[in-house]
Amino acid sequence: MKQTGLLSFLLLISYFLPVPAQNTRETVRISEPLNFGWKFQRGNIEDAHSVIYDDSNWRNLDIPHDFQIEQPWDQSAGGGRGFKAMGEGWYRKTFKANKAWKGKKILLDFEGIMLNGEVWFNGRKMADIEYGYLGREVDITPHIDFEGNNLVAVFATTKGNSRWYTGGGLYRDVYLLVKDSISVARHGVFITTPVVSEQQAEISVQVELEGITNKSLDIEIIARIISPNGEQVAEVKTFAPKKNKLKTVEILLPAISVDSPQLWSCDTPNLYEAEVLLVYNGKTIDRVTETFGIRTIEFSPEFGLKLNGEKVFLKGIANHHDLGPLGAAVYDRAIERLFLQLKAFGFNHIRTSHNPYSESFLQLADKHGILVVDELCDKWGDRDYWPGSKPFSTIWYKMIPEWIKRDRNHPSVIMWSLGNELQMREDLAGFPTGDWGVTSYKILDLLAKRYDPTRKTTVAMFPSRANAITRHDTDFHTNFTPPELSLVTDIASYNYQYQAYGQYLKQAPNLIVYQSEATTNDLLRPFYGMDHDKMVGLAYWGAVEYWGESNEWPKKGWNFSFFDHALQPYPEAYLIKSAFSDEPLVHIAVIDSERESFEWNDIVVGKIPVSSHWNRKEGSLQNLFTYTNAEEVELLVNGKSLGIQKNETSDPSRRNMIYWQDIPYQKGKITAVARSNGKEIARHQLETTGPATALKIEIETADWKADGMDLQYVKIYAIDNKGRKVRTTTGEVLFDVSGAARLLAVDNGDHYTDNLFTGNKIPLHSGFAIAILRSEQFTGKITVKAEVKGLKNIQKDIETK
Repeated sequence: MKQTGLLSFLLLISYFLPVPAQNTRETVRISEPLNFGWKFQRGNIEDAHSVIYDDSNWRNLDIPHDFQIEQPWDQSAGGGRGFKAMGEGWYRKTFKANKAWKGKKILLDFEGIMLNGEVWFNGRKMADIEYGYLGREVDITPHIDFEGNNLVAVFATTKGNSRWYTGGGLYRDVYLLVKDSISVARHGVFITTPVVSEQQAEISVQVELEGITNKSLDIEIIARIISPNGEQVAEVKTFAPKKNKLKTVEILLPAISVDSPQLWSCDTPNLYEAEVLLVYNGKTIDRVTETFGIRTIEFSPEFGLKLNGEKVFLKGIANHHDLGPLGAAVYDRAIERLFLQLKAFGFNHIRTSHNPYSESFLQLADKHGILVVDELCDKWGDRDYWPGSKPFSTIWYKMIPEWIKRDRNHPSVIMWSLGNELQMREDLAGFPTGDWGVTSYKILDLLAKRYDPTRKTTVAMFPSRANAITRHDTDFHTNFTPPELSLVTDIASYNYQYQAYGQYLKQAPNLIVYQSEATTNDLLRPFYGMDHDKMVGLAYWGAVEYWGESNEWPKKGWNFSFFDHALQPYPEAYLIKSAFSDEPLVHIAVIDSERESFEWNDIVVGKIPVSSHWNRKEGSLQNLFTYTNAEEVELLVNGKSLGIQKNETSDPSRRNMIYWQDIPYQKGKITAVARSNGKEIARHQLETTGPATALKIEIETADWKADGMDLQYVKIYAIDNKGRKVRTTTGEVLFDVSGAARLLAVDNGDHYTDNLFTGNKIPLHSGFAIAILRSEQFTGKITVKAEVKGLKNIQKDIETK
């Protein structure tokens, strides 16, 4: 057997074997992914949960998996859910239990099942997943078979009342958890930093235990603080209470002091670890590690938001959770490349509309310094728009603790959003108390603060007027009374209507204003239309293309965006960057066609189609924008100046975007030179290319891991004989992948596509295509080949580590 194969085999075996003590750190808690080696079959299959059911002809796959993104596009299925028919499917996996687990507590941890589903174990139904965006543990201890195979069977369905694309299936991680009966409870470590200065920080650690009810045991709890440099900087100990009658017991440890703390911020996302140990009779019986950041957050009507005492204005996006061609399936690398792209364009914030995102999403937000408004759900009604398998009014009290406790240690999370757009109809605003959700909010808020009193709560509001007044009501332009709910929420979050915020503040000056959704159609107007000194910030709705909520076939979703679903920037992304970033910038955007504009849910949406290439029709006149944060721009065609225009910074509707009309097209070069104080600070040039002759290949990740989960994005561009990208090139790309990885998906960024992403070929779109590769669980070389008829083909070798 090859060395890599042997290592892979040993790793797989180790998932189900106790790990021997190493460096005096005995493994007392096993938490291993169950992502590999599942069987899948579409449909609701009779007896699929049975241990004797024959699944030999089922499809073999690894999770995460979104079965809905694999389905054909179906115009009759409707644009709301992305022209994908509703479906269902079964997953099955077997494993053998280690006899060393006897006497332990054995659980399955599902991070989510989309849209909702059921969990079966060894033929018994164990749990319903009632709200697929949140997970739960399933205790399988009484039913484990230590002699034969153990069967996990999962049913998932996309049938439900969502109004956007959800995906379907085991779209997040599944873990096997083995621990002592006396242990830290689920999400049972809560870390706060109540006092923070440059000289010293006070850290508070609370630990929730299970298994000690009515017992008199000497359980010692130890918490150790590890710095971002990997050094232990503090330790504290206490004992668990005895004869406590609660099912789980929360114990607050003595305060911990850390000198010269390394603070967490957007620019310096320093992360500490808290290692919590339970010791009984001199033996460690449980160990849990939580990552956290030392930082302060403050909100005020005087300054909006401060992070570590410094003013911060949120510059963000609000999006649904899909990851382009991967659908709803959660991969860390896909999330990370989103964060890297957003940071590169000056963004610092994401609102998780309208549901909790994955645990890894928040871990990566911590790592990259992204500020998160964490949202629980859309509406509080029991029927319309509610995607749960049981009514919201019957499960909210279970949802909130799972959500808050799961996410509360993340420094990236700065605010809890309990809902979205509840004022559309009275029945969507929670309990029938006749006050547009005010009483419902107070009830939910009380429970949220039970588990995290350190953060503010909010609800994203729309329509943004009291008594649900919309733009079609006669007094919309005269009645500027803020929504009833915004007068009681900690933060007043408004979707759109930034023009009215000043009027709201005249009536309620203590409002802390956050624009939870801003229209991309309005470009920089919502950003510059806010008071940056006193308001919290904004999140552009749908700044990245997502599936579903399409206004017309064959467009498969929302595309009034700054980035396509492959995360390529549209030219408008550079306009946003010119405002969000201090980096000197100018960018040419040539208008391709007339503006698309229409009303969507009481707001005007749309875009002006623009592109950045200079392969145009001979003899044509071109209209274009130069996006810039400079004082002025000079435009030149083949070296000849067409004049200089000023940046109209006093006009929010024109700021940073200079319009040039009837520019005669000539082959060659068009150049924009940006100047401030008479000096050039940036330039951008487009050049007419020759016809495409070959392909160019680019890979994104140098540290591609051989863990079976990591992704590699391989970009393909059509180029001419001078190596210039030819954005007008068409033709189908055929990919071939061999070696220590497999082809997971292909894409080209075209939101009007009729192609599926699960094959090995895709048409070029704007001269571009991409292949997404998933590593195997062994290191090795991968060969990627790409070919397009009529162009010189290309091949590249990559390695996993």
